[in-house]
Parts: sequence; structure tokens; C-alpha cells
Amino acid sequence: MKRIKVAIDGPASSGKSTVAKRLAKQFGFIYTDTGAMYRAVTYLAVTHKIAFSDAAGLVDLLHRYPITFKQVDKEQQVFVGTENVTEAIRQPEITNNVSEVAMHQLVREELVKQQQAIAQNGQVIMDGRDIGTAVLPDAQVKIFLVASVTERAQRRYQENQTKGILTDLDTLTKEIKQRDHLDSTREISPLKQAKDAVLVDTTGKSIDEVVEIIAHYITQAQ
Repeated sequence: MKRIKVAIDGPASSGKSTVAKRLAKQFGFIYTDTGAMYRAVTYLAVTHKIAFSDAAGLVDLLHRYPITFKQVDKEQQVFVGTENVTEAIRQPEITNNVSEVAMHQLVREELVKQQQAIAQNGQVIMDGRDIGTAVLPDAQVKIFLVASVTERAQRRYQENQTKGILTDLDTLTKEIKQRDHLDSTREISPLKQAKDAVLVDTTGKSIDEVVEIIAHYITQAQ
């Protein structure tokens, strides 16, 4: 059986992380949430009062507080240094500023190096904005997930409600549209579908349906 790499890209709240986690468990692959890594840098910037525009300062934070993923009570948790930031990086202040942090070439270069090291031996599923185009251009399976803005805002609203984060639906819709614009128009590694990626529209589809579609492509590649 070939050791393969799976790249799942797409805009905010298109279902990437949920689907990738399920697939990683199903196939016994390593799951890497690259979006969480950019959120972690943003969290560090807020905590240490480093300007989002200070690329060198952000990279320095990455060196001082390495980002790691650990299994805690059967759930993947995100750490910066020794601090568990799994919930903290999902707060609105982080969500609304992560696109600005992700625009910096120095930050992206540092995190891409870390992501490529994780994926070196294959058997990995990685999700983000530029996995198929920049991080793992040699991935055997590339998926580009999309969904309507309305559905993505509703998903984020329900997720926030579960976590006790109070944000109204109209605000979330505007924030998602803004993130789409920033992610797709940034100069460095913009969000775009790789030429050899399969487009999967998750609008109106259940998680099980999306997982089944992508699992078919992974099985074919093995």
C-alpha cells in the first residue's frame, strides 16, 4: 500500500477540519490542522502584544513558542510552548485577525517548513488554504471544499453556540465574506483550487456524505 498525502483546501467553515479528522481516523492517517497553526500565531501576537503587521516579530514568537499537536482524552489539542490553546484560538478576536497574520511571507515560510516536515513520510491528511498548491503540491489526493456563504455562516453560528461564543448570524456572514476576500486576494499563497484538485461542494450535504466522497478518492490512490 502506497504511503500517500491528502490535501484538503477551501474557504472558512467549508467543513475541512471536521471531514479531515474523520478521514484521518478512518484511514489511520496523521491529521494536521494548518489553520490552527495560523490561529496559534495570531493568539501569540495578541497575548504578547506583537502587531499583526510585524512579520519578523511573529516569526520570533514561533521560535520561542513552538506549535505542537497532542492527543488529550482522544481529542487532538493545540499547544504553543506548554500552553493548551485549543479553545482560545477559536475566539472571535483570533478568527477575525488570522487572515492578516497569514498574509506574511515570513510567517508562511516558517509554518510551511513545519507542515512539510510533518508530512514527509506520508500517511497524512492536511487541511488549510494552500495545501494542494504550496505546502503539498505532490499530494496524491487533492480536494477543494466549497459551500455557500449562507451555509458556512450557519455552521459557524451553530459551532459558536455550542462553545458559548455569542456572535449573531449577520455578523458571522459579513466576517466570512471578509475572510474569503482576504484569503483569495492575498499576494502570498492565495486561496485557490489546485489544477489537479477535485472540487466538492458541501452545500446541503451531510458530513457522512462528504467523507464518503473523499474516502473514495483516497482508496483509489492507495
